[in-house]
Amino acid sequence: MIWFAVLAGSLGCYLEKLLGYFLPRSVLENEGVRRVAGLLPVALLAALVAVQTFAVGQTLVIDARLAGLAAAVIALVLRAPFLVVVVVAAVTAAALRATGIGT
Repeated sequence: MIWFAVLAGSLGCYLEKLLGYFLPRSVLENEGVRRVAGLLPVALLAALVAVQTFAVGQTLVIDARLAGLAAAVIALVLRAPFLVVVVVAAVTAAALRATGIGT
């Protein structure tokens, strides 16, 4: 059953990519389409971060991941490199879990 879902998803992605070749250039150069296409990855990434930070299954939780996210935001505001941001978030969450605060 899982292979069917993988194959169906792959086929759907391929067909969507193929559809892009058949769209007229005027549609692709439309300002509204360009704006939405530029914002979609940001919205999807924000949704992924929110789900991975606040959810366990279908339960809303507040734990060390939120502190890690906050530390990452602070590192981003301080203009730290991406690798430093990831390490700061991971170390913050790990330290809180190791001390028993963020479990």
